[in-house]
Amino acid sequence: MQALQPVQEQKVSRIINILSIVIPVAVAVMLGVRLKLDLGTWTSYLPHVNGIINSITSVLLLMGLYFIRQKNVVAHKRTMLTAFALGSVFLVCYILYHLTHESTPFGGQGWIRPIYYFLLVSHIVLSIVVVWFVLRAVYFALSGQITRHKRTVKWTFPIWLYVSVTGVIVYLLIKPYYLH
Repeated sequence: MQALQPVQEQKVSRIINILSIVIPVAVAVMLGVRLKLDLGTWTSYLPHVNGIINSITSVLLLMGLYFIRQKNVVAHKRTMLTAFALGSVFLVCYILYHLTHESTPFGGQGWIRPIYYFLLVSHIVLSIVVVWFVLRAVYFALSGQITRHKRTVKWTFPIWLYVSVTGVIVYLLIKPYYLH
């Protein structure tokens, strides 16, 4: 793959900043919509699809780290772009599910309850934060700004991995409470 040519930095930064605000705000607004759409029963499977997507993304992130440490830039790039694409698919599936279903309450009791909510809240907060980092990391990589890419991924990678892994854990903890 050929690197993208760097474009006007201000324009790209503005687009990344706008997307980093618009995406979480749109998701928050969508979560607040009480009238749910009826797109069919297939949407009830979307949380399970998202659990799989988060699992695959976690593995891809670790593979991407492995590949870059082995100096295999081509495999790293493909792996990380696949993780990025899966993140986009996850977002679409997440939005579709919450446009068609109420949020599922967690039914666990005892010691697991505060653990679940800690993981859920930290997952949500960091999933909002990571959007900006991931978009910048992808832009810097594709535009050939590798030094800036490396500086950005020092923060991006651990946050993105945490969000992916906690997404799987939160899914597994709430899975028994989904209505079928």
